[in-house]
Order: sequence, then C-alpha cells, then structure tokens
Amino acid sequence: MGIRLRILIGTALLLLGTSLTAAQDTPVPLRELAEKNGIYIGAAVYTPHFGDQNYLKTLGREFNMLTPENEAKPCEIQRQLGKFDFTKFDKLVDFAEANNMKIHGHTLVWHQCVPPWLTNAKFDRDEAIKQLRAHIYTEVGRYKGRVAIWDVVNEAFNDAGGLRETPWKKLIGDDYIELAFQFAHEADPDALLFYNDYSIEETNPKSDEVYAMLQDFIARGIPINGVGFQSHFSVGTVNPRFIAENIQRIGELGLQVQFTEVDVRYGGETTPKILERQASDYAKLMDTCLSSEYCTAFITWGVGDKYTWLRNANLGFFENFTVAPLLFDDDYQPKPAYFSVHDKLEEYASKRG
Repeated sequence: MGIRLRILIGTALLLLGTSLTAAQDTPVPLRELAEKNGIYIGAAVYTPHFGDQNYLKTLGREFNMLTPENEAKPCEIQRQLGKFDFTKFDKLVDFAEANNMKIHGHTLVWHQCVPPWLTNAKFDRDEAIKQLRAHIYTEVGRYKGRVAIWDVVNEAFNDAGGLRETPWKKLIGDDYIELAFQFAHEADPDALLFYNDYSIEETNPKSDEVYAMLQDFIARGIPINGVGFQSHFSVGTVNPRFIAENIQRIGELGLQVQFTEVDVRYGGETTPKILERQASDYAKLMDTCLSSEYCTAFITWGVGDKYTWLRNANLGFFENFTVAPLLFDDDYQPKPAYFSVHDKLEEYASKRG
C-alpha cells in the first residue's frame, strides 16, 4: 500500500475512532525494520507510566532503544550531595534488558534539573572538579556495560551564541564540558559518548559553534563519539536539505548522529490535513536519517501522545489546542505519522535486500 494512501486511510480511521490495527493487517513492528536498516528506533520512557500496560506493550513491541526521560538526570540521581538513588533508573534498565533494547542514557550534565547542593555550591575549582568526577564515575560506573550510549552534556550552548552560564561552568570554567567527557570515558571506556542539544539539526550559527567544539575535541583527543539532534519540530518546519548537510559534516569528523528527542507538534484542531502534514515531516526526518551512513538512531520523545511532555510545557500557543506530536495517539493506535515512518523503514530495508 502506498504511503499517501496509508496516511489517508489512517487519518480517516483515527477521526472516526476506529482501530487502525483492527482495520488493517498488523504491520511489522518498527524495531524489526530498524534492525534490518542497521539503526535503532527508540522512545523516551518515564517510570510513572509503567502502570499503563498499553504503554509497556507498545514500548516493548515497537522500539529497540530506550532513553530515560528523567530518571538519569542529575537532580534525580543525586538529590543530596554524596547520596545516590538509582531505583527508578534501575527499573528502566531492567525493562530494557528484558526486552532486548539498547539504552541511550540522558543526561549526566545539564543546566536544568540541578540539585540544590550544586545550585548553591561554594566549591573552589578543584573541589568542583572532584564532585563532577564523583557524580559521573558513580552513575556511569554503576551501568558500565549496560548503558551503551550517554548524553554526557546537554544544551551547553546559548541560542544567541556562546556557552550557557551553568553551575559547572561557573565553578570550573569552560573546560567543564571536556572534563565531563573525559570522566565518562574513564568510567566506561566502551560506552559511546554524545553531546546533545536543540536547534542544532540544521546548519546554522548555533550548530556551527557545536561543530567547532567537535573539531577542537577531536584535534585534542577529547573522547566523543556522536551528536544528538533533539529535533523538536513544529509541523512544516523540517528542512531535510540543511539537516543532511549538517549530518554529513559531523559524520566526516568520524562521529555518529542520532535524532534523540523527536516530536512534531501542531496547534489547532486535528484534521486530515494536519495529520498528513505531520506524517510528511516524520517521513522527511526518517528519510534523512536512513539516507546517511552516519545516522544511527531515531528516538521519539515519548511513546505516545497521552504522556507527551508538551502537554505540561506551559507553551502559550498550545492553550486550548490538541497537542499530539508522536507516532501513537492517546489510545496507542498508530497514527499516519507511524505509517510514514514505517514505510520509509520498509522502503530502505527492501533496497538493502
């Protein structure tokens, strides 16, 4: 069935409240097609939703990579200095391993989700470095050999240019980023280490700054393996040409690229047209990934629309609007976007034989 016809049928059935999987043959799960293409298809996961059995079934069936939405962040792991709590993260790791999923750990260093002990810290530089090392050694070391990939540093650059002012930058200096990568590598030499950020998908001034950092790290032997493009888009804003150009130049440095937090939002009523446009954007992103040898994962920021972070993000332009940015609707029925991603994976898998 052609992609446009599948999208139109899927849209109509969704709007009628009819189950897509009941009306069509159940498609091959995304993870099977992703494996045929040599990439990961993932989702951000949050343990408070584990009581929802449909959430767990969809997650395990469709995805072969899991990202902790919150459980691995600094303020969750070490709320009090020297006291670590891995209870929630352990739960995610156990689920991933039971379902043969890789784990993309997110994130060791971030200017948000900062524990009070760090916000109010009066450490000198040496003590700050000691505490940064201790946090990373403890977390990465606990999951050595179990967490395959880490977002070591998240969102270190300002939108307007330059490094963002963060507690670690204030206490240590600009080199806190490279120190974090060095410590993560020391804690688990086999883990892949990523820098992750938003608005760096395309070639633009912000991505140019990130690219310059990557060049510098590689030249000086700072351990880094890849870059995460968060990829939070609004319908109609995906520009595959400029994204592909950015992937290419990063890949030529010897690094991987992953789409790490994909969602495609829209404001307004759900209509056949908007669902078709959303599906088209997802297809463009997946096509851009699959057409590059350097893109190794496509991760959506959530399993389905029911628990999307955007419903609690206080974004004024979404007031009184439906927020439905993911591949599955609130009832875990696959949306047109799902089928557009599915068909791209199927198309490339057939080319690869």
